[in-house]
Amino acid sequence: MSLLQIECIESRINKPCEHYGQFSIRPLNSSQALTIGNALRRTLLSDLQGTAIVAARIAGVNHEFSTIPGVREDVLEILLNLKSIIFRTQIKEPQIGRIRVQGPGIVTAGLLEVPSGVQLVDPRQYIATICNNSIFELEFRLETSTGYKIINRGIESMSSDFLQIDSRFMPVKKVNFSIEELPFDISKDKDTLVLEIWTNGSITPQDAISQAADLLARFFNSLKNLDYTYPIEELSSEEQVIGQISIEELQLSVRAYNCLKRAQIHSIGDLLDYSYEELLEIKNFGQKSAEEVVDALNKRYGIQLPYEKVQEMTE
Repeated sequence: MSLLQIECIESRINKPCEHYGQFSIRPLNSSQALTIGNALRRTLLSDLQGTAIVAARIAGVNHEFSTIPGVREDVLEILLNLKSIIFRTQIKEPQIGRIRVQGPGIVTAGLLEVPSGVQLVDPRQYIATICNNSIFELEFRLETSTGYKIINRGIESMSSDFLQIDSRFMPVKKVNFSIEELPFDISKDKDTLVLEIWTNGSITPQDAISQAADLLARFFNSLKNLDYTYPIEELSSEEQVIGQISIEELQLSVRAYNCLKRAQIHSIGDLLDYSYEELLEIKNFGQKSAEEVVDALNKRYGIQLPYEKVQEMTE
């Protein structure tokens, strides 16, 4: 398969929280464009990591239906505004941030005290308005994850004074793709995939498509060397009975019998756990004794070793 060519047709920043990129990928065989377009779109929308506020603790507030004296917004509105704040970070562990502001004034994201390594995409994002000289103080918890997290009110995963927030971790807001035939293509069986990506500014469309492609490549690469496992065949009732028979029933020579007993082999089931090579490794158990065991198993119970092992004995 020939190498694909990717070209950035258009790239623009409409505002800090809205980046746009349009790309073309070619040449693709017929139907490949649809397959790749669907795979990239689903990966871009659901599997890329982002950072968001997942909980907040507001001073003087016990539940989300409270109001804060001197603050125009109620607690629910403040939580929604916190939910919309967009961060850029490479840190995977949960982080804690804070804010303490005395009014009057407007509280924006730029006033947040964020941990080292965390950046605000748009410091102008609105949080609340303080109408008098009241102090507005809160702590918030940052996490990095994928997809959309809906709070589970039945699980108390943090202290009760933290108010949990539905969190959107998805850095890609929207993806469109279309398929076009390559111009001037004689064979008429080559397509171009045109991909449009909108992000929230925490990642560029170029980086988004690169990360999505890397995730897909690692996923399919893991399928190259699968460790296949097969169901273990259960022994029939007859085989189970034979396995419980004592080795005395084989009527072996005294030398072979004593060697097996010293090796803690007391039944035919124990004996069948050994290969021919492993029987030869038993102390004082030579090739003649091994052949005697194989012959007894075959004549009395129709049990045979694999062909290659029998062949080794006869050479």
